[in-house]
Amino acid sequence: MKKIHGIGASKGYAIGALTLCVNIDDHIEKKGITDVSAELSRLEAAKEVAVEALNKIYLNALKRVGEANSMIFQIHIMMLQDEDYFNAIQDAIKNDKVNAEYAVWQAGRQFAEMFSQMDDEYMRGRSADVIDISKRLIRSLDKNLANGLDSLNTPSVVGAVDLMPSETVQMDKNMVLAFVTREGSKSSHSAILARTMGIPAVVGLADGYRELTDGVSIIVDGAVGDIILEPDTQTLTEYRKKQKDFENYQHELKLLKGTKAVTKNGTVIEINANIGHPEDVAMVLENDADGIGLFRSEFLYMESKNFPSEEEQFKAYKRVLEKMGGKRVIIRTLDLGADKQVPYLDIPHEENPAMGYRAIRICLDRQELFVTQLRALIRASAFGKLAIMFPMIISVDEVRQIKSIVEKVKKDLSDEKIAFAPDIEIGIMIETPASVMLSDLLAKEVDFFSIGTNDLTQYTLAVDRMNHTISKLFDSRHPAVLRMIEKTAESAKNAGIWVGICGESAADTSLTEFYVKIGVSELSVTPSAVLELRKAVQQIEL
Repeated sequence: MKKIHGIGASKGYAIGALTLCVNIDDHIEKKGITDVSAELSRLEAAKEVAVEALNKIYLNALKRVGEANSMIFQIHIMMLQDEDYFNAIQDAIKNDKVNAEYAVWQAGRQFAEMFSQMDDEYMRGRSADVIDISKRLIRSLDKNLANGLDSLNTPSVVGAVDLMPSETVQMDKNMVLAFVTREGSKSSHSAILARTMGIPAVVGLADGYRELTDGVSIIVDGAVGDIILEPDTQTLTEYRKKQKDFENYQHELKLLKGTKAVTKNGTVIEINANIGHPEDVAMVLENDADGIGLFRSEFLYMESKNFPSEEEQFKAYKRVLEKMGGKRVIIRTLDLGADKQVPYLDIPHEENPAMGYRAIRICLDRQELFVTQLRALIRASAFGKLAIMFPMIISVDEVRQIKSIVEKVKKDLSDEKIAFAPDIEIGIMIETPASVMLSDLLAKEVDFFSIGTNDLTQYTLAVDRMNHTISKLFDSRHPAVLRMIEKTAESAKNAGIWVGICGESAADTSLTEFYVKIGVSELSVTPSAVLELRKAVQQIEL
């Protein structure tokens, strides 16, 4: 028996035999060719197969994990069709007279290395995506290099050097008990998808991965990040009990549907869900959320080849409000820039885009875009309980300018005799240290605060949350971050407005009691975390 420690990426326990996936890097051979034209034709055919497969994966992912988690496959399609990437492969075939598999492998490594060295966090994140599309292209060229996931015929624990998002989302939960990888982090796309799909996962095994052999008996503990090889009888008994207890816990959570998040002394907390697409509403309702605490409106812009029209936006917002049946829906105005880019917005290259031209700065600079979105949002308010919030605020003047534009839009709609709700709540995201320090003044201008702990942590600690080299320093429980949150809650309380949290730490049950104690009255999390958070609130006795 041997224990290996990695990073617990998705909770749960699995016991079974290990199936190791084919590592493409071990099988790529450089071969000389004589018929360049035939090799280029093979490449073009493989590209068509890969694009068609990605389109199918995207549609399947929409149903399984929602739009926010599916958007990565649209990005992969665009990258696969990128002229620079594809021309580099073709040039290697023409000039070096090498086989297409080797040309793709070489280009993939070169582009991944190039992306990984960039200052722009969005572009750095594309490094893993280049590797993903390159592997897909190689497997389209050579069927013998399939990863083995498609051919699983018995439930197994899957082991791989790394699993790409497209591989993770295709996993059959009936056949994949869990997965373990040499590479990866808790914030990687595959780890996020594993949590969404409820598949136990341990990543980042590093050198420990060398200990794995195909067919070995294995236990996976996705909570603490342990894997145990060839467990003895006593250990098997212990983990079978843990597995059963976890299954019972999941069943208990489902029994909380229909109940409220109320502490033992009667304090009611609103537990809402974060979504990124109208299709995600199904998961919100399935998990019995009290409402939607963050609807990221960027999906409309990222799915479109041009600026979405007022009518397109109106229909999307209206659909969500109607589906939620009167429960509050908080929609964040577009937060593009930084790691969310669209080509037609034509944002110049920035050395530090996380602190650059993004979010409300774009909206106030290009007010025609802002007014189009506000008209669509305010029109949609006639079909449900809408609240609007604005991201990346750093000053009172910004809020006053926003409110002035909102009032102008309302007047125009009234003059046009277009109906809208008279009581739309207006809120702002608290995600910069500036907004925290001004929270007493900002609270007098709005109906609510929603604290975005992801960016607030990043800006407070001066830690790029996408930089894996310093990821251990990114800590939403850091005393400085908690003091920022406490100050914000105090300002909200003094002004008589409510305050919520919509960042990742809202789902951290070790912080739930702290949030409730300081006066946070709303927590918004991924839909799958709603019931666990409700249970945590119900156990609090202030």
